[in-house]
Amino acid sequence: MQEGAPPPHARGDVGVDLSGLGVAVGHATDDAGATGLTVVRGIDEPLRGGVAVFGRATGSRELHTLEPGHVTRGRVDAVMLTGGSAYGLDAASGAMRWLEERGRGFPVGQGVVPIVPAAVVFDLAPIGRFDARPTPAMAYDAMERASPRAIAEGSVGAGTGTTVGKIAGARNAMKGGFGCALARGGDVLVAALVVVNAAGDVRDASGRIIAGARAREGGFVDSARLLTHGATLDRAVAFDALAILNTTLAVVVSSAPLDGLALTQLARAAGAGLYRRVTPAGSAYDGDIVFALCREPATGSTNPAADAMTIEALAVCALEDAIERAVRLARGRDGIPGLADESHAA
Repeated sequence: MQEGAPPPHARGDVGVDLSGLGVAVGHATDDAGATGLTVVRGIDEPLRGGVAVFGRATGSRELHTLEPGHVTRGRVDAVMLTGGSAYGLDAASGAMRWLEERGRGFPVGQGVVPIVPAAVVFDLAPIGRFDARPTPAMAYDAMERASPRAIAEGSVGAGTGTTVGKIAGARNAMKGGFGCALARGGDVLVAALVVVNAAGDVRDASGRIIAGARAREGGFVDSARLLTHGATLDRAVAFDALAILNTTLAVVVSSAPLDGLALTQLARAAGAGLYRRVTPAGSAYDGDIVFALCREPATGSTNPAADAMTIEALAVCALEDAIERAVRLARGRDGIPGLADESHAA
């Protein structure tokens, strides 16, 4: 595979159509501040969701509404992925306002309460400005602009200020980003959307590092090897505390109707793609989270056991491709290179 080529079987801006999955994707980008957010909402109706948490340094909102036993039964109106660390969670109120104005949300008395689970990445440094954070107005705009087609990838939305490969210090990192991909098996279609902001490296399907911690002499440090050969994270980055502030956030969407428990299991299974392509992942310094969504199924239409292994395998495949696309389409800035830069193109 050439250095600048997209992964096999992935789909980018041209040809991506999520309308058959019932979801629309919207970005809001603050280029000057190097931050942004991405929303995934139902096109014109609610979705059903599940979630799996892999990292131990998460920043999130309303994840409990996706638990199978919650009163909402996994019903969700939108999911928001945002920069700004914990500050970015405030932006979800803009998504809620957009939904409430349209009467979309969990019915409560004479009104509705929109259900918008959210998760954050830390992008307050090393690029952009520490005081630049996504706002409610940005989330409202992203909801308004959301579309199931022509989804922008790379340094956009929640991927605007992300970086990867910070174990050797944030200034030796490379640019992360936002990516999406589709995988189909028979009549089942699964999409994956991901924001990559990892401490570790991103690998291609062959296991080769394509973006990550850069060695001073050229090439890559290989973060996983560094850690397994006696180096501790503190020793590797003693001069750079920013290296421990990381997160990869993903959403997988199934065309097959699933109940809340099956969606939770799908989110957990999709994590295999995360661990294959980001090394290391799910650490004490990561806030890695995977959401799983599908259309709100008609009564009696779900069969959690039907094709479960196929759906899970497709989710892993799609997430792997989306992770690779996120870095391949990311543009460098502020001294941190990206694979979409001319100097890194094939």
